[in-house]
Amino acid sequence: MASETRKLMMGMKLPGGAKVQCVTVEVPRPGPGQVLLKMKAASLCGSDLKYIYYEHTDKTGGARYDDVIAGHEPSGQVVAVGEGVLDFCEGDRVLVYHIQGCGYCDECRKGYFINCQNPERRAYGWQRDGALAEYMVADAVTCIHLPDFLTYEDGAMVSCGFGTAWQGLMRAGVSGADRVLVMGLGPVGQATLILAKALGAQTVGVDISGERMAMAREKCGADAVFPGDEDCVQRIMDFTGGTGVEVAIDCSGSAAGRHRCLEAARMWGRVVFLGEQGTVTFEPSPLLLHKNLTLYGSWVTSVANMERLVEFLARKRIHPNAIITHRFALKDTDKAYAIFATGKTGKVCVNMEME
Repeated sequence: MASETRKLMMGMKLPGGAKVQCVTVEVPRPGPGQVLLKMKAASLCGSDLKYIYYEHTDKTGGARYDDVIAGHEPSGQVVAVGEGVLDFCEGDRVLVYHIQGCGYCDECRKGYFINCQNPERRAYGWQRDGALAEYMVADAVTCIHLPDFLTYEDGAMVSCGFGTAWQGLMRAGVSGADRVLVMGLGPVGQATLILAKALGAQTVGVDISGERMAMAREKCGADAVFPGDEDCVQRIMDFTGGTGVEVAIDCSGSAAGRHRCLEAARMWGRVVFLGEQGTVTFEPSPLLLHKNLTLYGSWVTSVANMERLVEFLARKRIHPNAIITHRFALKDTDKAYAIFATGKTGKVCVNMEME
């Protein structure tokens, strides 16, 4: 019998050195418990810039992302299902939680695949083929149904960025009783502003980029936006009548941003560190202990919380794609990364429907 001819597809890899490599590979097949997605949208994440686009670095060890299809913010349509898949069928619109864990550890049982410490843990676009291709195989347990109100672009942005912002807000228990400071107005910071506002909070944004400050005002509805200079804490104190904010969320990952969150938080306030990497040094007594602050670390979210976020967005009629500033076809992924690397954009999205 003649060998079967397999269909080919375009995919994008990140070999390092600020390069994007276009490859032609076979369309994958879904195995048991998996679905095959026709990719519709994949947004870019700052972590891909830091750890893969420029150079392959990983501080947790064991990363193998030098020869996989890139992209960990996927959204697409199911075109085939593997054996044992019950909750999804051909034609379903889905977004994908971007990591699959071992499935049996305590964190996986909670739905926090991101926290899995076992060798079976695989992130799309890092240790397994990801979203920047015409098709992608996904484990069904990482797929979330996309409501009709939300677009594929919306779904891609929930898959990481909006999910991460949502988790930070949930950690701090943000409500309409709060004034929320967001330090650093990149895509995650912008998502945090939008969601905090939807939860009823008064919002304050801080950044050093004029472009991102303008987006916070015009796209995210921030009640106040201040430049991230030496006077920003005093401006925040003046804005709050001298008391400070109930919740301060750092999305900058910078020492200055983290320190200013501690400074700007009011007595008994809550501070969340969301921004990755970097360091911070502070005196615990005046900034943390004497103010009775609660300091949270927060990293991505769980599958269940992401499902709740999707429901919340649909109910509140919020489109995450409002903060997309640049869209590119799959074949132009190199241009997408180049513009995203300037640090002056909102979210950058590869939209496969632009082909």
